[in-house]
Amino acid sequence: MNKIIALLFLLVNFSNLKIASTQLTTNQGQVSFFSYTSVENIEAKNNQVLSVVDLSKNEIAISMLMNAFVFKKALMQEHFNESYIESDLYPKAVFEGEILDFDPTVTTPQIKLIKGILTMRGIAKEVEVKTNITMENNAYVFTGTFDLVVKDFDINIPPLLVPNIAKTIAAKFRFEYPTDEK
Repeated sequence: MNKIIALLFLLVNFSNLKIASTQLTTNQGQVSFFSYTSVENIEAKNNQVLSVVDLSKNEIAISMLMNAFVFKKALMQEHFNESYIESDLYPKAVFEGEILDFDPTVTTPQIKLIKGILTMRGIAKEVEVKTNITMENNAYVFTGTFDLVVKDFDINIPPLLVPNIAKTIAAKFRFEYPTDEK
């Protein structure tokens, strides 16, 4: 009887270990954005983005500090954080979603749709993002682009500057999730 209990205990613990190994994380994901304006283009990059992908559930979660975006000009970065994003009040943007029809056993490139909720400035918005998923150097690499509509997140632009700031911002991302396999 004790041997059966011990065997069940090992099986339960092994299956939990197996489930845990299906979650891959990265803390060096990259998100950048670009906005064309008639006066000056606006672009920034954030290399401190945390993400977890659960291969058994085809789920993904992303969290990034908004004040970690780096601009070419310090004044742009200051305006972004203080006036537009208000990163002291809304320090993070979060995305939680599902990767539709993703098969993690396929090693050839896949283009998949990720549907989920993006929360920024306290506003949750449903989004769909076409994502390229490849396997490179024992890591899943997720890349893609999508557009964000400024008014969807109540980003207040002073009336004087409205003609100089795009209504839609092009965002780009890259996440590399190392696997345990060597």
